[in-house]
Amino acid sequence: MITEDMKGDFTVEQIEYIVDELEKIFDRRTFEDQTPYEVLVRTILSQRTRDENTDRATANLFEVYPTMEDIAEAPVEEIAKLVRPAGFYNVKAGRIKEVSNILLDEYDGIVPDSIDELIKLPGVGRKTANCVLVFGFQEAAIPVDVHVHRISNRLGLVHTKEPEETEEVLREIVPKNYWLPINDLMVQFGQNICKPINPQHMECPFTDLCELYKSLDEI
Repeated sequence: MITEDMKGDFTVEQIEYIVDELEKIFDRRTFEDQTPYEVLVRTILSQRTRDENTDRATANLFEVYPTMEDIAEAPVEEIAKLVRPAGFYNVKAGRIKEVSNILLDEYDGIVPDSIDELIKLPGVGRKTANCVLVFGFQEAAIPVDVHVHRISNRLGLVHTKEPEETEEVLREIVPKNYWLPINDLMVQFGQNICKPINPQHMECPFTDLCELYKSLDEI
């Protein structure tokens, strides 16, 4: 349940300004050439690892096992070897194989386009499900990972403790036509400028809006 104190004091125009400015700085990464299944697998592999490791693991896997059926039938040990660059490879290999079998057995090999159905799959939480909706189906959703959660709180868009709360607030305050790009843009912003440690304030275009920066200025 969203309470008023979980929302910042930003106007719709200020929120739109933030997204528009991020689009000037970063090129949106899209996965239009990937199927929803490939996006789902990639997102499972991306958990707790860097993008370059995810990319390598994903490419390794689909080069050897290009289809859902191939992965469902593959020995989990072989999957683990291929996705090793993503880290936690034994766990992720088991999840990918299990999810593939569930999709084939219960969904006729079709990845569901509903968040309620997606989160029934093992290892798929709201962030992963929302990523599949955005990047696999181009459906309006807001995946909230550590970057989106951190940046939204630092700026003061939200005052939340959990990513799920951040998602709820952002869904209420961000115009729906901005939902698709906001995750990717904030992730890139968090990786390059608003870093977890030593954020690059001098490179940030939002210092006049940012609660964190204003609080530092008052010290």
